[in-house]
Amino acid sequence: MAKEKVTKKAGAAKKMTPYNKFMKTELAKVKAAEPGIAHKDAFKKAASNWAKSPENPKNK
Repeated sequence: MAKEKVTKKAGAAKKMTPYNKFMKTELAKVKAAEPGIAHKDAFKKAASNWAKSPENPKNK
């Protein structure tokens, strides 16, 4: 007999961290400012912006 697949509950999503929230919005901003930028480069820029961001708990 095959094992049944275990699925996650529909409403049980993980809580987003401050970093994840920031990166989601910041990545969109970087890509909008520079439409031709590669995703990898945009992610690097967004991550460096996180280091200086007041939303970063380490900067408080």
